[in-house]
Amino acid sequence: MKPVDRQIAHRTPAWCARLMAPVVMLVALALPIAAQESVDGATIERIKTEAMQHSQIMETMSWLTDVYGPRLANSPNYRKAADWTTGQLKGWGLANVHYEAWTGFGRGWENTRFSLQSVGANSFPIIAYPRAWSPGTNGPVTGEAIVVQIDSAADFAKYRGKLAGKFVLTTPARTAPDSLVNRPMRLTDSALRALAEPPPPQPPRQGPPPGFNQGAFRFANERMVFLAQEHVAGVLLLARGQEGTVFTDNGYPRSDTASAVPPTVHVAPEQYGRIARMLARNVPVTLELDMRNVFHPVDENTFNIVAEIPGTDPKLKAEVVMLGGHFDSWHAGTGATDNAAGSAVMLEAVRIIKSLGLKPKRTIRIALWGGEEEGLFGSRAYARQHFRDSTNAPDKPEAATFSSYYNVDNGSGKIRGVFLQGNEAVRPIFEAWMGPFNAMGMSTTTIRNTGGTDHLSFDAVGLPGFQFIQDGLQYDTRTHHSNMDVYEEVQPEDMKFNAAVVASFVWQAAQRADKLPRKAAAPRTAQ
Repeated sequence: MKPVDRQIAHRTPAWCARLMAPVVMLVALALPIAAQESVDGATIERIKTEAMQHSQIMETMSWLTDVYGPRLANSPNYRKAADWTTGQLKGWGLANVHYEAWTGFGRGWENTRFSLQSVGANSFPIIAYPRAWSPGTNGPVTGEAIVVQIDSAADFAKYRGKLAGKFVLTTPARTAPDSLVNRPMRLTDSALRALAEPPPPQPPRQGPPPGFNQGAFRFANERMVFLAQEHVAGVLLLARGQEGTVFTDNGYPRSDTASAVPPTVHVAPEQYGRIARMLARNVPVTLELDMRNVFHPVDENTFNIVAEIPGTDPKLKAEVVMLGGHFDSWHAGTGATDNAAGSAVMLEAVRIIKSLGLKPKRTIRIALWGGEEEGLFGSRAYARQHFRDSTNAPDKPEAATFSSYYNVDNGSGKIRGVFLQGNEAVRPIFEAWMGPFNAMGMSTTTIRNTGGTDHLSFDAVGLPGFQFIQDGLQYDTRTHHSNMDVYEEVQPEDMKFNAAVVASFVWQAAQRADKLPRKAAAPRTAQ
């Protein structure tokens, strides 16, 4: 999942500017819907009671993180966690519990042993984590550390033949620490008011996102290939973070790239800085790395988890309301806030509905996605399989019976509202549904889009897909893709509340007379 600050620093798609012109007319047309939209208050109160007083959500969280985390895409742990989850779904009485396979991801990867230590005259432990899809060392490897300055292909010549068996640092140490921003954060009333305002019109963005340098990215890969050809012992990357927090990335999942790079690790800035400063003073540093990594067959564990609560109304049971979140995670922590939290909320929501004996008119379908972290692989594959094959292809029959999709993937912070994703017609509906939760802090709707997660796969094929506005807490500053993405960073009371909200929204969508309205013009985006 992309950082939660995309909720505020939103990306406005090209069609949004065109949408804003007739917004007044849409609001006027929606007013009768607001007056007519009923809320099943008695059932919502039962849902809230079950969620807040009889919750099983933190038990689910512990299994997904402590026992089966991390859940890197296409890894054995991903399947182990999925097998446990499908057992729970069956035990709660859901129907049609199954895996839906998809392809195109690449090899699986897992780390089975890791240690990095300075040895010899200057011995000290080093906080570090493997880069995912890095090759291993096939046992302990010892070598001297060296700082290199390779800024262009012209620099290769001065290091050729001189790096074999050495541990390479490719960037200088930081001259100052990151600012101290690891503070709990909840959205203020003023921030929510600002978020509720329509965004200013923006021209369509051309090319890569701001700050992305394609040339620098390409050269970084070329440099890694060069270092592998020079047979370095390993590469030390200066990680983002501070105070023991190490942010990592997922490296090279493609099978044609992973074998061409050297063993690579992310090193905490404090330890990286110490090594670099010692070398600058001509004090030798000898490192010992033991990193044992295992690669697994291409697409062996690439699948989504799907289950249903069947609809009961003869006229509506063929229609589907969906809820979901991504099940995969990054590897340094246990994938707690990103995104066991979202998965557990969805699992708890369907557990609540089943435990209360509720009989939805429409079918309620939960889907937990794989491969989100590398590019929404699982949800995009699902959209292709069920709704539309490709750009400009005709819709498949299931698109006509689809109602709406609800996603959670911004950490464990409390839900404060809903992103309308440019669909003004759903505003009065969602505002009515939020009514039972207003006093508990959920009251904001915004026309804006939030990017980077699986609801976009539905939105891209013209179907109503929504992500909730959540309190950020320390998601961006501490847990997102870091070694601190662990159970202890999850907020239990927020999680219980979120499950109540999702169960309520899904129930209301399953019971209302009509499917949710769609945008006037569905964008034909490539899948």
